[in-house]
Amino acid sequence: MNPEELFNENRGQQPLQPAKDSPLVSLQHDLKIFSESIREVAVEIMVEGLSKYPIFVAHQHELKLGELILDKNELNMEWSIHASTMEEFIEIGLIKKSRKEHFVSNYKNPNEFMCVFVIVPEGANFVFVPYQ
Repeated sequence: MNPEELFNENRGQQPLQPAKDSPLVSLQHDLKIFSESIREVAVEIMVEGLSKYPIFVAHQHELKLGELILDKNELNMEWSIHASTMEEFIEIGLIKKSRKEHFVSNYKNPNEFMCVFVIVPEGANFVFVPYQ
């Protein structure tokens, strides 16, 4: 799947929230287990000067975006996680250049929260999940 196939402008709608029997329940579980590993990658992205705004992409299918850091098949989990950055999202058009400041102003402290771009069949959206 290509990134341009993912973007669902969700303006004015509620952020993706876990519901009973939702795949997002399994995402919460997987993120909890791998919270520390994801935090380490976020710190590495920031320390190496790649970005001040790491983004982790959670999905359940093939994806060409960012770098795979947690493979659901290898780890026997429900979700795969890719590491990316705000700059890559702008470069490929998932974040419009005109919305960069809006994104930055809403981005939560990356030392306390992981920024996750969640892709589900209904669309995709950003959520901020506190590290465990």
